[in-house]
Amino acid sequence: DDGRTNVLTIWCFSTENWKREPREIEELLKLLKNHLVSEREKLKTQHIHLIRSGRSDRVPENLLALIDEIGRETKENPKMILHLALDYGGKDELIRAIQKIESPADATEESFAKLLDHPELPQIDLVIRTSGEQRTSNFFLWQSAYAEWKFIDKHFPEITEQDLETAITDFEGRSRRFGA
Repeated sequence: DDGRTNVLTIWCFSTENWKREPREIEELLKLLKNHLVSEREKLKTQHIHLIRSGRSDRVPENLLALIDEIGRETKENPKMILHLALDYGGKDELIRAIQKIESPADATEESFAKLLDHPELPQIDLVIRTSGEQRTSNFFLWQSAYAEWKFIDKHFPEITEQDLETAITDFEGRSRRFGA
């Protein structure tokens, strides 16, 4: 571990976003697909492994296929993981995990965590919440239980490299107690 961020999760589309106008949904998913197509080679050359969390039953099949293809192409020797949350909601992930429990009486935190979308990923250390909102918004409820939060009063496209550096510097200066 070189101390650098090795997993970046970007929440592309929430389970609640399906309540938006159909045209807006179509445009958002098209924007994501176009971005993935344009960044595909860069992900491969920079050894950034693409993975996805969320439901699969409502996302267009061609978009899921593209993400899966890029995921396979970027799987070997990753230096970083780009984790897309697509049709993702924390409550939804927890319900899907609960539905997989074989013996509820034997469930532990460890056994339950293995039922989540990507149990191999580390717990979330830092959440950068954009757009001036100061709420979790159903974002990775289990994995962010002890995350530190940074609130930025800008929308995602406006975030600069300096904003990210400031957030990371602030995080590094915090004393983390993990509930203790």
